[in-house]
Amino acid sequence: MRVNEKYSTLPAEDRSVHIINICAIEDIGYLPSEGTLLNSLSVDPDAECKHGLYFRDGRRKVDYILVYHPKRPSGSRTLARRVQHGDAAPAARGTRQDQPLPGKGDVGAAGGPEPPMDYHEDDKRFRREEYEGNLLEAGLELERDEETKIHGVGFVKIHAPWNVLCREAEFLKLKMPTKKLYHINETRGLLKKINSVLQKITDPIQPKVAGHRPQTTKRLSYPFSREKQHLFDLSDKDSFFDSKTRSTIVYEILKRTTCTKAKYSMGQGEGRKKDSALLSKRRKCSKYGITSLLANGVYSAAYPLHDGDYEGENVEFNDRKLLYQEWASYGVFYKYQPIDLVRKYFGEKIGLYFAWLGVYTQMLIPASVVGIIVFLYGCATVDENIPSMEMCDQRHNITMCPLCDKTCSYWKMSSACATARASHLFDNPATVFFSVFMALWAATFMEHWKRKQMRLNYRWDLTGFEEEEEAVKDHPRAEYEARVLEKSLRKESKSKEKRRHIPEESTNKWKQRVKTAMAGVKLTDKVKLTWRDRFPAYVTNLVSIVFMIAVTFAIVLGVIIYRISTAAALAMNSSPSVRSNIRVTVTATAVIINLVVIILLDEVYGCIARWLTKIEVPKTEKSFEERLIFKAFLLKFVNSYTPIFYVAFFKGRFVGRPGDYVYIFRSFRMEECAPGGCLMELCIQLSIIMLGKQLIQNNLFEIGIPKMKKFIRYLRLRRQSPPDHDEYGKKRQRYEADYTLEPFAGLTPEYMEMIIQFGFVTLFVASFPLAPLFALLNNIIEIRLDAKKFVTELRRPVAVRAKDIGIWYNILRGVGKLAVIINAFVISFTSDFIPRLVYLYMYSQNGTMHGFVNHTLSSFNVSDFQNGTAPNDPLDLGYEVQICRYKDYREPPWSEHKYDISKDFWAVLAARLAFVIVFQNLVMFMSDFVDWVIPDIPKDISQQIHKEKVLMVELFMREEQGKQRLLGTWMEKDRKKDEPCNSHGPKAGLDSPEYPGGAL
Repeated sequence: MRVNEKYSTLPAEDRSVHIINICAIEDIGYLPSEGTLLNSLSVDPDAECKHGLYFRDGRRKVDYILVYHPKRPSGSRTLARRVQHGDAAPAARGTRQDQPLPGKGDVGAAGGPEPPMDYHEDDKRFRREEYEGNLLEAGLELERDEETKIHGVGFVKIHAPWNVLCREAEFLKLKMPTKKLYHINETRGLLKKINSVLQKITDPIQPKVAGHRPQTTKRLSYPFSREKQHLFDLSDKDSFFDSKTRSTIVYEILKRTTCTKAKYSMGQGEGRKKDSALLSKRRKCSKYGITSLLANGVYSAAYPLHDGDYEGENVEFNDRKLLYQEWASYGVFYKYQPIDLVRKYFGEKIGLYFAWLGVYTQMLIPASVVGIIVFLYGCATVDENIPSMEMCDQRHNITMCPLCDKTCSYWKMSSACATARASHLFDNPATVFFSVFMALWAATFMEHWKRKQMRLNYRWDLTGFEEEEEAVKDHPRAEYEARVLEKSLRKESKSKEKRRHIPEESTNKWKQRVKTAMAGVKLTDKVKLTWRDRFPAYVTNLVSIVFMIAVTFAIVLGVIIYRISTAAALAMNSSPSVRSNIRVTVTATAVIINLVVIILLDEVYGCIARWLTKIEVPKTEKSFEERLIFKAFLLKFVNSYTPIFYVAFFKGRFVGRPGDYVYIFRSFRMEECAPGGCLMELCIQLSIIMLGKQLIQNNLFEIGIPKMKKFIRYLRLRRQSPPDHDEYGKKRQRYEADYTLEPFAGLTPEYMEMIIQFGFVTLFVASFPLAPLFALLNNIIEIRLDAKKFVTELRRPVAVRAKDIGIWYNILRGVGKLAVIINAFVISFTSDFIPRLVYLYMYSQNGTMHGFVNHTLSSFNVSDFQNGTAPNDPLDLGYEVQICRYKDYREPPWSEHKYDISKDFWAVLAARLAFVIVFQNLVMFMSDFVDWVIPDIPKDISQQIHKEKVLMVELFMREEQGKQRLLGTWMEKDRKKDEPCNSHGPKAGLDSPEYPGGAL
């Protein structure tokens, strides 16, 4: 049998076949001829070795799988339908078949008692039958398998024959390689030598994949056309369209094919009429293809197949196994990714994600090196830092004011020596340079990715993808169409109600009936969802997002209160070691609480963002994805960074002063920064949250949850399957094995965790120069973890064409711009960089930093404490304290305007604001300069694209010239044939301008 054979009119007795038996066939719109086939299933004895990758004939490849849960049909309806169809060949149809077909009832059961009817299950079955009949009309070939190793699950295997692939490839404008080969322009001179040296150096870290090395030749690509098949190399039709392209084509047909013709007739009775109307309405409201059928439970899953197994001794070599060995294994973490093979197997959209992740990880290498150098510089100069030396010098004997009311006592500044020395590791002049460097790094990374993206677009033949992208963008979602149809039905019912109350003339009744019949179609075509229809959803979105942000702020406030109360409680502890480590203990425990809350809220906010996007009912998939990304990013951004923003910009800013502190709820005194500033605490907060999210959320969750789900599915199948489950598991077909895998849920979670990490790396990098290093180490594992998940844990996703990473690029640019502003404020307000410069150039007497600590501390007379706020044990230090110090720029108690803000405060504030303005504008200008200097499209790629266009024009010109020469040759032959016949009248033959001899 030929591969594209689908129908046959031979009698069923003459062939070992399965007869199609679609219930409600009269409702689908065509009558079956005797012996119409669903498939020609002449079983190939060698087909079992294909492991479910082919039909039973062993030749037609399975391009897509539909999964459903078969139920016993209603016997009386099946029998009635058979009688109605004139089923005169029961013997032929009653022969034993290898697999039962849905809707094929038992004739003998008709005489027995009528089983209880499940209208909803029957409706699903009828819709499946109608939909599969429409798929057959579209040219696809189907084969059903219900005798599977998985209990209660049936599979429909779909194969696209050659003529359907050609037709759809032309509709989708798929670019396919032609026979024409051309040479790619190679670098010359010094660049060629450098490239050859780099290739030799990087050879050990290149994956062992065919075609991974730079190619010197490339095939000219052209959108596939059935009229120009001679341009393409069709010597091997089976491999011309690869499995990724075949599944994409089938998926487009599945989305486009509808089932809206069938009517559910359930006999008489008011209850049945209501159910029939309800089912008819549901069917009308879910007319768009496979997405609606999946949402309504008609099918439980739909997916393309993996190429085969990825491990095992007797496994045939395939792309999945190659990806597992050279990409999805932790043993090859040091190698480049085989991006072209990833794109070939998973499609352009997933290929672009892993390419972007690879570029981001590579760019983290120089950032990590510079961050390590900055950190080492801080370690090398910590003993030369005069402010920290003064804080650690016990000879200064600086007595500090209590950190809390009553329970806290006075303390020596030298007790904060360790914190001050650690602060210098991150708060030194090199961090300013590192902030500027990271801002330029972010701009360079974005430009480098744009250039890499253009190279991939050229290599993957995506340079002319705009038209196709627009076509995909305008395709409406099933949920949107359902809402539109519901709205049109409501309008139609309202118009009927109005007409019912208006008297009609008998002469206009026929005209009115025609208008009524056409009303549904007209309304469906014109009706759209407006902002009034979406207004409740918009209000719900706004209220929900504001509420979620308020919840995040409330949790941060709760953690603040925890810190304040815990610090006060620990201060009453009798152990000196506990009291000396109050700040470290409180900070560490509070950060851990923040981390746990962030991880939990991240999961909750992801679900809430999806629900809020669904109730908006966006028109297209692109719009749905962009709105979901925006909401999820906004909520997760606020959730992840609010505790860090508090420490960076709010802690210690609104404390007040001794004798006039600021209180929360009139009970909790606002906490202060350490004498060395809040930068060290910001570093602790950032490092723990970043490392905790990467370790727990990104890695443990991604490894543990899929393993746990897989184990639960195994236990469930073991309960449902026969006792010899293990033996059955060994014999499972490919589509059965893939059904047990997790469905692909999109790339949004993968991008989201990387964008949040990008924010940790860039937004507060001034406080934590080692952030790029930890991000690099995480990403090396993340790439292989994601790769392993895609290859081994997930069903194969449908390949989606894309030429860029979409809205994520704009988010990255926004985070990069925001990072410049935030780092400017961190350096000027959170660190002591600006106060040191002001002191050095305005107040230092000898041009050194000696005396800086004393300059930043103000004095307070302990007699000015408010009642009930003075320490309970004023002699805790062993002597009576009359003057204590606190960190602020205020007038001393002996001044005329005691405790007022001093002039030094305004000088430092002016310097801080000036630094923010200069730093922000300078770095923004440098970033824009980098953006301007580096072209988005590499010069060699633009030349190659131009060369392709010229070669394509030359190819068609040659083809046209060949046609003209062939036509001229034929005309010359016709002229020579007619010359002997017209030898008696040569002039007449010469005078005939078009047809020699006047012959037609």
